Amino acid sequence: MWMLLSALLAAALLCVLAISRRKIRALSYRLARAKRARAETEQHLSKELEQQKAQQETLFNRMLAGVLILDGKGRVRLVNSALQRLFNLPNNLQNKTLLETIRSHELHEIVQTAANQGPVAGRELNFPSAAKNRYFSISAAGLKDCDAQSGVIVLFHDLTQIKLLENKRKDFIANVNHELRTPLSMIKGCVETLLDGNAPNPQDHERFLQKIQKHTDRLTFLIEDLLALSQLESGQIAMNHAQIQLASLIQRVFDDLQDRAKSQSITLTSKIQTKTQIWADPDRIHQVIQNLVDNGIKYGKPGGNVCIHSTANPNNDNITIHISDDGPGIPKNAQQRIFERFFRVDKARSREQGGTGLGLAIVKHIIQAHNGRVWLNNNHNHKGAVFSLSLPNKPDNNPR
Repeated sequence: MWMLLSALLAAALLCVLAISRRKIRALSYRLARAKRARAETEQHLSKELEQQKAQQETLFNRMLAGVLILDGKGRVRLVNSALQRLFNLPNNLQNKTLLETIRSHELHEIVQTAANQGPVAGRELNFPSAAKNRYFSISAAGLKDCDAQSGVIVLFHDLTQIKLLENKRKDFIANVNHELRTPLSMIKGCVETLLDGNAPNPQDHERFLQKIQKHTDRLTFLIEDLLALSQLESGQIAMNHAQIQLASLIQRVFDDLQDRAKSQSITLTSKIQTKTQIWADPDRIHQVIQNLVDNGIKYGKPGGNVCIHSTANPNNDNITIHISDDGPGIPKNAQQRIFERFFRVDKARSREQGGTGLGLAIVKHIIQAHNGRVWLNNNHNHKGAVFSLSLPNKPDNNPR
């Protein structure tokens, strides 16, 4: 009997142990599964955080405005790519002071104001450099992160191009005002003299009327050139392209200007081959070449020569037309500005010759509308200037 009870007890114990083992294995399995799930969740969260950080860095560095973040001690924490590009800053700026990063006491004062008194918005600063002055609109504000650490964020909006355009607009208005006022003053003076009866004889009357006509023509040319330049710059003038026999077009220009050339004893010479063709608007290219040949006559030496020849570029199907004179040439310090509106190398002589100061600006815009290029070189063989025009000779190069 005792042996039977022992056997039953042993069997029951083995059964309990087997059940416990199964429960332990199940518990261990669930625990392992929970650990794997936790690891996967942590890995997923870590990946999401890395992606968010990468996205934030990408957005931060793709901002057009420059961004500078300083800590509570005024040392650099973050700088975006735009600011590095704007100020040509190196990569290793961590823990640098503001003055070590960008040397500007005005900027330092703005940062101090933002940290101690409150945000600063739209403060304009000029940063002179060897190349050119840079203008920025500066905004700054204090910030505090989750660890209660203070700092300042500074935004830099580049205003340099806007300032340059603003200065050009002011110069343009001033030039137009001057160019209009001068002939108007002459016309007014002549009219007042005639009305007051201070020109008693017919010769004086005729002389004053000729002055009025001369300056009226000057005003007319100026207004026409201003209108043409405005339309070219805004793209309102359409180019009517056609295949042009270049030699024939140049001969028509020479016919138009032959009397002016003879008055200066200047010879007009064309070395353009009969078969040379360009793809362009005949009227506009006639205007361009006539303007440049006329300049050669105005500023060439008496008894000199204005010559036109061309060179072909087989690689890009372009023809380059060269128009040279043997005048005094263009000083190097003026060559970069020669195509600007109202720019004159010799202002007194230009006005005496009747120029509006817009001719070369119109030439530049007409050539650009043809997907071409115009530039200036001084003549190395002798004194004089050489204007070169690169134009397409096939319809495929026509941008419009």
